[in-house]
Amino acid sequence: MQAKRKWKPFSAAELEHICKVLADTYSGLTGSEIGYILQQIGVEDTDPSMTKWKRLFNALVARQNADQDADRVLAFINQALQPARYVHNREFYQSRLESVNIILAFHGLQYREDGNFHTIVKASNLTDAESRASMLKQSLLNRRLHPELLRFCKAELVVDNYFHAVLEACKSIAETIRRITGLTSDGATLIDDALGGDQPRIKINQFSTETEKSEQRGFVNLAKGLFGTFRNPTAHAPKIEWPLSEEDALDMFTLASYVLRRIDNRIQ
Repeated sequence: MQAKRKWKPFSAAELEHICKVLADTYSGLTGSEIGYILQQIGVEDTDPSMTKWKRLFNALVARQNADQDADRVLAFINQALQPARYVHNREFYQSRLESVNIILAFHGLQYREDGNFHTIVKASNLTDAESRASMLKQSLLNRRLHPELLRFCKAELVVDNYFHAVLEACKSIAETIRRITGLTSDGATLIDDALGGDQPRIKINQFSTETEKSEQRGFVNLAKGLFGTFRNPTAHAPKIEWPLSEEDALDMFTLASYVLRRIDNRIQ
């Protein structure tokens, strides 16, 4: 049987950042939630009367020092960031997730919305990651792509060869369609439900002539192709090895931008 991998301990500064994000005074986990999760993962709550983030830091650093690995820290992150905890507060979840993932990136890890850790290419330093994000953002501005896409040019996303930045951009198309239509489906099914059929919920033209109906059908196939080619494979594999260059990422962003703009200019 293969031995379980032990993860390199976090530095004191890294662990402090994680604890301040997860146990923020105003928006972090409550004291009872911290105590419960520590109990669940088998970590002693060494200083329950202290400020929340210091209490969490002391408990995790003591266990990390004893184990000489970061396994219990990762176990706490996993419990604290379980998507089910944030069903009605998606934006807050995204913010917390991104802040933690900045630190995880330097350990070759990323926590995603599927509730699992994934291995990624390690970030060499924060400056490099932020520099790549800045260049990608400027390239999007130069191409005058849909402004919604700028939200996905973040250091913690582009650190893994731009792959996750484009993945999140594809997700934004589905979110936009669901917001407009009230549908709850996803992927090709969502595209068909919203844009397909004899009476599409979203019409990119007047949908009266055969030419217009043909254009609508072509747009459906284009949107489904974007989901099928790029997004769907990532949902069915624990790890995708797809090194995406900046040039390829910009081309994918351009396609996503076209889809978003046509939806924005839909027939009301």
